[in-house]
Amino acid sequence: MAISTNEPEATTAEFEKLGEIERDKAALDALVEDLSCSSRRRRQFSARVIALLAERDPELLAPRIPDLVDALYRPEAQTRWEILDALTFLVDDHAKEVGAAYEGAEAALFDELSATLRLSAFRMLCAWGATERGRSKKVWPIIDEAIQCYHGDLEYREMLGCLHAFAQGKIAGDVAEELAGRLQFDAEGGKGTYLKARSSEIYNILVKRFKLDAPKKRARVTKSDEADEEDEEE
Repeated sequence: MAISTNEPEATTAEFEKLGEIERDKAALDALVEDLSCSSRRRRQFSARVIALLAERDPELLAPRIPDLVDALYRPEAQTRWEILDALTFLVDDHAKEVGAAYEGAEAALFDELSATLRLSAFRMLCAWGATERGRSKKVWPIIDEAIQCYHGDLEYREMLGCLHAFAQGKIAGDVAEELAGRLQFDAEGGKGTYLKARSSEIYNILVKRFKLDAPKKRARVTKSDEADEEDEEE
């Protein structure tokens, strides 16, 4: 799954830290430990370098996924969005382990203060949900809620890019139908050239892939209904 986090270029200090890790893997242990230190600035720096490292060599971080998941509960938004971006790079080969980040990502998805954090959470959840039908069913209700919550926000443009990749993943047929139903209005008459064109592109992919006929939006469900759903794999 293609990933674009739109992060700024690395600073000199960040490049130096990456080089240190390449020369001495023990430096990675210290970096991960800093994710739980008392200094907010050190946590943020550590998380930023980890996100850069995940883009370069995600396998180095595979054994540290539990530590990354734990870092999703730090108070500052930047630490969380950097870690979510790192986990996104790990999804393809380690989806089962990354699944432990679901609750932290869900909380980040509905953070009221940081659009960057919300977008990183949306990206990670779409990537994870696209890896397997059961995961797509688990993640779809909150993706659908986010589409409705952030439809008019600036980050929604990039969220459509995540949905484009999600639509081409290993998603369940009923998820595909409900996503197509959700996007149909914008696909047919959305305001703005990009919104309409991108929504139409995703809609047409889903209709063609899943041979959909008059797709419908996700029906409203109660909390008890959601609790009774069986997941193929978490």
